[in-house]
Amino acid sequence: MPSICLCAFAKINLGLRILGRRADGYHEIRTVYQTISLADRLEVSLASRPGVIEVDTDAPDVPGGPANLVYKACERWREARATRRGIRLMIGKSIPAGSGLGGASSDAAATLVALERLTGDRLKLAVRLEIAAALGSDVPFFLFGGRALGCGRGEEVYPLPDLPRRHCLVVFPGFSQSTSEAYAAIDSQLSVDESPDSRLTAERLGRNIYSFGKWPQFPWNDWEAAENDFESVVFAKWPELSKLKRQLLRAGAEMASLTGSGTAVYAIFPSARKLAFARDLLPKKWRSFAARTLSRSESQT
Repeated sequence: MPSICLCAFAKINLGLRILGRRADGYHEIRTVYQTISLADRLEVSLASRPGVIEVDTDAPDVPGGPANLVYKACERWREARATRRGIRLMIGKSIPAGSGLGGASSDAAATLVALERLTGDRLKLAVRLEIAAALGSDVPFFLFGGRALGCGRGEEVYPLPDLPRRHCLVVFPGFSQSTSEAYAAIDSQLSVDESPDSRLTAERLGRNIYSFGKWPQFPWNDWEAAENDFESVVFAKWPELSKLKRQLLRAGAEMASLTGSGTAVYAIFPSARKLAFARDLLPKKWRSFAARTLSRSESQT
């Protein structure tokens, strides 16, 4: 039975702006995604028995079976290929669930890639992106990796040039924030806007992130401009995370921020030595991960 193992890398958001609540119920956002080396591990194989999809995970807080997003990725892939081939997946989890690091979305994207490699049957890019967007807003980004601009609800992805490698410390406090709860908390500050002219599209931006406000740009010491609009909600609920961000900046981080709508806080450091110093100051009860930023080519392993 042929099988393949792949890494499903985490992401951080180098700034995230919520522009408004759209008439279709989604939220219009602008963000810059960046892949980091923290990763889940997927083993995907084709089963001998047709029709079966089996998904297992080694994390007790992550569901297996049909409740897992990779199960839905398998279903979508089989629909697109008009096949009932059996599929088995085992997910070794390292990316915390509910952290804002995109673990479930990355697993789903890696599943699509693994199935293409196993069968030698590559989907057209437009079809891959359509399937990915139907699975979740972050999933299309993980088909590209590296650094990319995210528009729409995050599913419109425009690759950006890679920046120099940096060390990244990720801190997960052990409690989670669901995306739906985060958006619900911030909705009172937003208004519905269905005018296409007032919504900044990627075309109006010229596909250039630097045209939209003050965003992170080269050199890296300008990254203090990378703000996440979810911080107002998450930090109000958990003030200790706001304190953590300030602590990481005082410890020598070039920037620190909440990632996505979750509870993980990351910090960018110019050296492994400074990262190690900051990590030693963290509360022992919190999980921390030493990682690095990945280029687009490194993300597509």
